[in-house]
Amino acid sequence: MTQILAGPDCTTMAEVRAGVDQLDRELVAMLARRFAYMDAAARIKPSRDRVRDEDRKTQVIDQARAEAQRLGVPEAVVAAMWETLVEGSIAYELAAFDRTRG
Repeated sequence: MTQILAGPDCTTMAEVRAGVDQLDRELVAMLARRFAYMDAAARIKPSRDRVRDEDRKTQVIDQARAEAQRLGVPEAVVAAMWETLVEGSIAYELAAFDRTRG
């Protein structure tokens, strides 16, 4: 098994790629945890029209943007990724709502 180095410690592209691949696996696992919350939201919300909440969407994206700024990573990139993530989460939650209440 290849040792995963921190980004600043990498000296070869193989080390960089191993780190990126490991992070990608971790990110997908974290997304699975996030979608489990969407399943819970679909179960808890009283009606399908409550799934989309534009105020909450704005709050989530603003929080991600602020965290990106705090960490010194590109805010616009993070905001765009979160836009996609939140819209995907809404679509997932609507489908989950329909599956459980259909």
